[in-house]
This record gives sequence, structure tokens and C-alpha cells, in this order.
Amino acid sequence: MEITTLSIAGAFAVSNTVHGDDRGEFVEWFRADHIKNHTGLDFSTIQANLSVSQKGTLRGIHFADVPPGQAKYVTCATGSIQDYVVDIRVGSPTFGQWEAATITAHDRNAILLDVGLGHAFVALEEGTTVTYLVTDHFKPHAEHAINPLDSELGLEFPFSGNQLLVSSKDREAPRFADALSSGMLPKWSGR
Repeated sequence: MEITTLSIAGAFAVSNTVHGDDRGEFVEWFRADHIKNHTGLDFSTIQANLSVSQKGTLRGIHFADVPPGQAKYVTCATGSIQDYVVDIRVGSPTFGQWEAATITAHDRNAILLDVGLGHAFVALEEGTTVTYLVTDHFKPHAEHAINPLDSELGLEFPFSGNQLLVSSKDREAPRFADALSSGMLPKWSGR
């Protein structure tokens, strides 16, 4: 497992070693001890989620109230995604910035996000299956979204806007500036 720091503090790209032979492949795709040693994050999995998406499906930008927040470890079991980490932590040096990475079932790579970061992805293939390990239970009252199509954030998508499949919940979510002015965004902890 190789863990690389992304440009946004608390976001990491994970490359896993694939062991293959004539039977298939084996991948050790998650190790909490390696994450702790390389990032300082204590990633205690509380819940595992799985989504299957049509090509062009855009999910996010999602985040949870901090504290406790919800750190995420995201990978593809099948297909591929363009994954987005959005720094929505008020006071962070990279506040309002985002970074994208391609996650594929072929590469068996992953993205690790600390609590307080916004997350979104676009499915690049039909039937893409994404798995998420998270550090807190789903709590509907503590879950929030920012409109991923907000031009102020300027996320760059691999498909045009009319090719994206976006839920009404995400499409009707507040714009970034409105989320900031309402006080709903998490504060940067400085770690």
C-alpha cells in the first residue's frame, strides 16, 4: 500500500499492490495500521457502503456535521470513477479548492478523505460499483450536500452537464456561497 498526500490537507491517494496469477488476483485493499502510520488518521470503520451507478452518474458533493464527521475510504469494485475532494472547511488554507483523481477497479486504487472534506464522484463506466468505508454511521439529520454543478466551485466533469445524471437532492442542494453564509460548513481543525 502506497499512500500519497494530495494538494488538500487530509486527502490521500492510495495505490494498492495487485497480486495476480492464472487463478485471478488478490489485493489487500485496506489497512488501518498503514493509514495511521502514513497519515496520522485513526480510521476506525463503523459502516461500509456500496453504490452501483450508470455511466455519467454524479453523486455529491456530500459531507457530514463535524464533530464527529465522517472520514471516507473510497474504491471501485467494478468500473471507474472520477473522484472529487472539495475543501469546504472554513479557515483551511485550501478552502474552496478541489482535486480530482481517477479510481478504477483495474488499478484497485482508492481515495482517503479526512472528516470535514466534501466528496463527489462521476461514474465513468456503466454499472460502476463504488465501496466506501466510513468512520461514522449514516445520520440523516447530520448529512449535507452542496450543489456539484455550482459554477463558483468550477468542478470539471468528464461529461457535459446534460450527460450527467444528478439526483434532485444534489441538484437542489445549496450553492457553495449559500452553504458558507448559512454556517453549515465545517471548520478546519488545523491538522
